[in-house]
Amino acid sequence: MHLQSNAMPTHFKQQALDYHAKPKPGKIATEITKPCDTQQDLSLAYTPGVAEPCRAIHRDEDAAYEYTAKGNLVAVITDGTAVLGLGDIGAIAGKPVMEGKGVLFKAFADIDVFDIEVNADSTEDFIKTVKNIAPTFGGINLEDIAAPACFDIEDALIEQLDIPVFHDDQHGTAIIIAASLLNALELQHKKLEDVRVVCLGAGAAGISSMKLLQGLGADPEKLFMIDRNGIIQSERDDLNKYKKAFAVHTDRRTLADAMDGADVFIGVSGPDLLSPDMLKTMAPNPVVFALSNPDPEILPELAHMTRDDLIMGTGRSDYPNQVNNVLGFPYIFKGALDVRASCINMEMKIAAVHALAGLAREPVPQEVLDAYDVDTMMFGPDYIIPKPLDPRLINTIPRAVSKAAIATEVARKFPTDSKKQKEASS
Repeated sequence: MHLQSNAMPTHFKQQALDYHAKPKPGKIATEITKPCDTQQDLSLAYTPGVAEPCRAIHRDEDAAYEYTAKGNLVAVITDGTAVLGLGDIGAIAGKPVMEGKGVLFKAFADIDVFDIEVNADSTEDFIKTVKNIAPTFGGINLEDIAAPACFDIEDALIEQLDIPVFHDDQHGTAIIIAASLLNALELQHKKLEDVRVVCLGAGAAGISSMKLLQGLGADPEKLFMIDRNGIIQSERDDLNKYKKAFAVHTDRRTLADAMDGADVFIGVSGPDLLSPDMLKTMAPNPVVFALSNPDPEILPELAHMTRDDLIMGTGRSDYPNQVNNVLGFPYIFKGALDVRASCINMEMKIAAVHALAGLAREPVPQEVLDAYDVDTMMFGPDYIIPKPLDPRLINTIPRAVSKAAIATEVARKFPTDSKKQKEASS
């Protein structure tokens, strides 16, 4: 357990506690969506009227999408083993983060959330718990679960459930990284299939990011993943099955070795691990994503002082090019829920990547400039990914995800125009 709280000033710590405690504890609540003012209302809301939707659902379980909140309800579920930068602090200590995720789902995509904190003695217990409560929800967002258990949990739940299961620490991070990288490489006049990528960190985010980059066309032999014991390479005998899938044949062994001539650095590890000397050895026009939060693998000021030809992104909002998961998960789930997708597959993730990347290349609306108090914002080295307050996200990303779900035949509900197209092609 490693509680990183000393970096925050005392007054901010108290502000954070007050924010969560007042005027009532917590950040989320439920609301009633139907009138409950008369005896007739009560008769419809509960007994005897409630029996009718119960009977309808008993006849056809899909009727739950019509008569209950299931279709717009996501479970944000954790075991508390990898909470933000705090580590294994336990399920209940992770509850403020899960409530915060619920705030983001609601604020950005109008999706309702129940946050669920699970005490589980084993991976199998956690899987069983989530499977047993899954009928309540239209989708499952796994959150802050340590690797490698997170991979086993997600794989098992995807196999056993017929609703989207999405571990945001894996795929949400990967999607935003990939969209940012495609744009950064275009600006640096490079192609994904040609570049050598160094990923420092081989946990959930690192492994999922490299898998997605492969899906987008990156050369597996040019992806160098690094954990605490160095480069993940074929001669190592200490690799689990998830890391082994990314083992490369190479004589290089260390981060410094990997950085020599690399085009891209992606850090999902810890602070101050990338030195200026390593940065100097990268290929011309490099891309550096130092995503450790709050302290990146190398500070942007130092990186730009070392290299004047790089494009840089971090996980922080006070620097350009913030790689922020809120650009992804609310809209990806909305796209999946809109068509009642049975899963979120690779094609849907890739669709989200291209939609995000494409949006950053379009003219930025005045309301976004006003929200960030700037006069101009355009595609370039300091703007490679849309801003979280961009109102175009809610239409652009879900539409792309829904379209991919329909194309890959995992959708079970179709917009009228899509249904006509599907029938015409069959």
